[in-house]
Formats: sequence, structure tokens, C-alpha cells
Amino acid sequence: MVKEVTRYIPSPVERELWARAAGRCQFNGCNKLLYKSAVTQESVNLAQKAHIYSFSEKGPRGWGPFKRNTKRLNDISNLMLMCHGCHKKIDQDVGGERYSAELLIQWKNDHERRVEIVTGIEPDKKSHVVLYGANIGSEKSPIEYLACVESMFPSWYPANERPVILSMNSELKDSSADYWSAEYAHLYRAYERNIAPLIDQDSCKHFSVFAFAPQPLLIQLGALLTDKISVETYQLHREPKGWRWQELPEEFEFVVRKPENFDGVPALLFSLSDHVAHDRITRVLEGANIWEVTIENPHNDFMLSKQQLSVFRRCVRQMMVDIKNKHGNDAPLHIFPVMPVSCCVELGRARMPKADMPWIIYDHDVGTQEFIKSIELRGDIHVR
Repeated sequence: MVKEVTRYIPSPVERELWARAAGRCQFNGCNKLLYKSAVTQESVNLAQKAHIYSFSEKGPRGWGPFKRNTKRLNDISNLMLMCHGCHKKIDQDVGGERYSAELLIQWKNDHERRVEIVTGIEPDKKSHVVLYGANIGSEKSPIEYLACVESMFPSWYPANERPVILSMNSELKDSSADYWSAEYAHLYRAYERNIAPLIDQDSCKHFSVFAFAPQPLLIQLGALLTDKISVETYQLHREPKGWRWQELPEEFEFVVRKPENFDGVPALLFSLSDHVAHDRITRVLEGANIWEVTIENPHNDFMLSKQQLSVFRRCVRQMMVDIKNKHGNDAPLHIFPVMPVSCCVELGRARMPKADMPWIIYDHDVGTQEFIKSIELRGDIHVR
């Protein structure tokens, strides 16, 4: 007699299913822990073994490729670990149109691949993925988590499955004073809530930063992170599209231009993404002594490699020393940034709270085509 196929899942298959799923529901977006109560935290088995191609020929998604060999319906390849609610949800889709077998297989593979990557990371290759997006004029943030993770490989891997999100949804325009005060306060609170505890308590102390926001806020983000924390800052490139660092261009260097005298108000201009006429500075800052960092041909896509960013950091640190020596510690330094995202973050990280002058940071107003004051950094911005 031929033994009929049963719903019984052998113990080795069940163990492997739990291991592949890391004890979490494999329904995309659920990820619920299945070995303890979410309310009491007591140990309890909440898992169900869901069939992708149905155990019953007339069930959702049918037998599919197992029609000729139904004994394989209980293979690991046809099973997903799910909570009761998600299992019921896919089986109520009688025709298998919304939750097709192809979709469930993709979810299963994605989940198991993510578990394999995260649990296989060496401790010194883990990095917390930090996403910070804020409106720039009418543009919305283009940051996509999976594209960011892909650009980190193979140097770094995400420390966990979810990124650290610092973004804020705001209807305010970046030309208004309310926008700057609201975003400044939000970013500080988001840092204290989401990043500070990781620095204090988590075993992973490395952060990968992906940001797309007005330049003054990026500088503030860098100042919050400081250079005492291990950070890899990424740059969004237009060609080829993405965040992955590229090769160092040949014969690249930053050009530093100092003012002719030092008896006026110190201003630091970064004209890296575009040429900036000096009269745009003096129109809003009378008597400015302009220090300038630029390149031979300023444009939006010059920042291609990590080596360029390293050179930028060294350049900034030396300039801060030179400006302080000429103008003193107490005079505020007026900063006019026209440069890539990564440079803004690293400028903020280069700031020395106890040693550097107060910073007054300006932003380009699209409406007036003039620079406007946005935020100020004085002393230790971690102290509130």
C-alpha cells in the first residue's frame, strides 16, 4: 500500500524552517517574533507552517509544480514560517491572485537571504544604516534603503534589518525661519532618541550615513555625529546613479584662497558645486574677509571617491586653524556652503565644539537668489 501524504512536517524540516526564518514571520512587512508573547514576553510558540503551493489541490495556489509529486509539498522550499494572522490572510486569497506563489517564494527568499547576511556579519563589518532626508525646495528625498545597503557591500553590512531614520515630514518651506528652527530641533531630538542610545549601549559603534537635505542641516547632522564616532558618509551620484563610491579622479586637488587682509568679518565660502561670485557674500555680510575652498572646475558631480572626502576633511581642519589664528576664537565664522552632501556632513564632523569659533551657516534662497541665515552652531550642540 502506498502511504498517503500527510500534513505532518518532519522535525528536521521544521528545525531548518525556524533557522532560515530566524524565528520571525516571513510575510513581507510583518517580521513578528514567533517564540514569545509580544505582551507578556513569555515563551510561546506562535508559529504556523504555511504552504506556498497548497496542501490541497483545490486550495489557494493549487499544487503547481508538485502536482506530479505531491510528496514534496512538505519540502522546505514550499514552506514559510508565519504567524496565525498572516497565514490566514494568504489562505483567504482563494484564487491566489493577490498572494501568488511567485510572490510568496520571493518573500521567502528575500527574508532568508537577509537573515543569512545579517547573522553572518563579522562584528567589525557591522554598521548602523542612518537615513536622513528633508525637503530641498520642492524636491523630496530620494533615499531608498535597499539601494543604500547595496552601496555598502562588501565593506560594510547593515547591523540590523531596519535603518535608523532621522527624517521629518514637514510642510514648511526651507525659505522660512520656522522651517530652520523646526528642522533643527527635530534633528537634535531624533539624534538623541535614535543614535545616542546606540553609541552608549549597542555593541556596534559604526554608522553609515545616507542623507539628502538642505546643506545647513547636513552640517548640523555632522556636528551631532562628531569625528569621535566611526562614520562612513556616502554621496548620491547622478552618473552612474547610486550611492556607491567610485575611483579617485586623476590630478584632483582642492584650491584654498585666502583674503588679502584680516581686519573684517571672517567668512568661509565653499564654492565646490558651482562658482559663487564674492559680491553675493558681501551683499549680505558687509566687510567680509572671504576665505574660499574651491576646485578648478566646480560642478555637482565632482565628489566621486572616499579619498576625495578624506582630502576635504584635512583641508577643512587646517583652514579652521588658520582662520582662528587670524580672527581669534570669539569672532563668529560665517559659512556659505555650495557643495555636495558628503562634504556638508564631514564639515560638521570636523567642527571642534570647544576650540572652534561659533558658526553662522547660510543657505541659498531660491526665491530671492540670495544667501540667508539659517542656523547657528555655538559651543557643544549636544548640551541643551
